[in-house]
Amino acid sequence: MPVALLALALSAFAIGTTEFVIMGLLPEVAGDLQVTIPSAGWLISGYALGVAIGAPIMALLTAKLPRKRTLILLMIIFIIGNVLCALAYTYNLLMLARVVTALCHGAFFGIGAVVAASLVAPGKQASAVALMFTGLTLANVLGVPLGTWFGQMFGWRATFWGVAIIGIFAFIALIVSLPTNKEEKPVHLASEISALANGKLWLSLLMTVFFAAAMFALFSYIAPLLLQVTGISDRGVSWTLFLIGAGLTVGNILGGKLADWKVSFSLILSFVLIALFSLLFSWTSHALWLAEITLFLWAMATFATVPGLQINVVRHGKDAPNLVSTLNISAFNVGNALGAWVGGAVIEKGYGLTSVPVAAAALAAVGLVICLITFRNSGGQGEAVNA
Repeated sequence: MPVALLALALSAFAIGTTEFVIMGLLPEVAGDLQVTIPSAGWLISGYALGVAIGAPIMALLTAKLPRKRTLILLMIIFIIGNVLCALAYTYNLLMLARVVTALCHGAFFGIGAVVAASLVAPGKQASAVALMFTGLTLANVLGVPLGTWFGQMFGWRATFWGVAIIGIFAFIALIVSLPTNKEEKPVHLASEISALANGKLWLSLLMTVFFAAAMFALFSYIAPLLLQVTGISDRGVSWTLFLIGAGLTVGNILGGKLADWKVSFSLILSFVLIALFSLLFSWTSHALWLAEITLFLWAMATFATVPGLQINVVRHGKDAPNLVSTLNISAFNVGNALGAWVGGAVIEKGYGLTSVPVAAAALAAVGLVICLITFRNSGGQGEAVNA
């Protein structure tokens, strides 16, 4: 295993932690900055918007730079953004700092995935991407709960100082371990933009949107579902989230191996299982152990999709791997917002919490249809990616 993959995974862990840890620190942030909880919640939306808009912009601005230098530059922005978060003394400054931090997020994951794939043989590229994204799943399993606890004990600013320190370690690891690819061809903006004319690329990005929508329609409202329908305690919710994080990690690894074998089969199977387990949860959510088992399987199926999605967009936009890979991260964040909105709309219409998994299953079904259209007449060709 190339050490550079571990450096990319450590970077992904730091970036994932800073994105999601704010959810556990909203009461502390709101109280300290004297804003309401809903207002503090916009710090989450502001970050997601920064990722969605910033990813393609940063990819284009850094297009002429070597990938190693780009990743190092993006990690510097990440460290500065977290330091600014720790120093922010008003809500507006914290929002600005979150947006600055978000600018590096999409481009780092997008370009980092291309670099990860280039570090291994063609038959192992999806597994390499999965290993990098394991850092993101571990951020949910370890980074977020530990960061939340640390912030509750020592103040929310201490968490951002801690993440900045992890970012410094990742920065050093990237400098030391990432190889300098002397054969890397300079990128021309015209060729990057012209690669967007591929219709299957946009279908692939749309597939990512509905994958993320299916995931976050359910995941965004998992706590009230567990509390009000399953009937578990607050501590039980925390343990269930840990279980989901473990499922995401396992699924990410298995999905990478499956996508190495055949991307199309991997994605079709994943969408089917996401729809199935989401629909099943609308029934098993009433029983504790059945709910726990279903959510673990749902989490596995969900993140088993990620490596295949990332590899698939690069396959259809191989003339502009940096740009299309970062666009995929933007598509993920668009789907995040769409899914959360759909789940909330279902609840507001009075259909009840148990209808949320049904809505998630419907979104996954749409993603499946897009998936089938994308791979129609492909004949299984072009499964490998040359980064």
